[in-house]
Amino acid sequence: MGKGFSFVAGAVIGAAAGTIAGILMAPRSGAETRAMAADMANDAWDNARDIYEQGVDQARAAATDFGPMVDAKTDELRAKVDLARERMDQLREQLNDAIAGGNVTPAADVVVESVADDAAPVADPEPAPEA
Repeated sequence: MGKGFSFVAGAVIGAAAGTIAGILMAPRSGAETRAMAADMANDAWDNARDIYEQGVDQARAAATDFGPMVDAKTDELRAKVDLARERMDQLREQLNDAIAGGNVTPAADVVVESVADDAAPVADPEPAPEA
């Protein structure tokens, strides 16, 4: 109990000495110091509120600008898709006209010619093992 008591006694004596020294050496009265601390706290609160309001305004502006930007990009993409569809339809018509005119042989009617005799024969693949 001796170590605990001496610590508590030292803390109490140190706090008392600090309080007395603070009172004797304070540049202004307690009321002035409290008023100054209150002013500093109010200024900090006002600054924090201003920063918060600016952030809210910026977020609202970004959200307001985001909607029309998405709409514009969507319209642009739709226009590109429509243009691609039109081009595909034109190409399909040209291909159908070419096939109907006999200028193009449909892929189903194409005959693949045999490989030259001097080419190495291809080994048959091994049958897959049965499971």
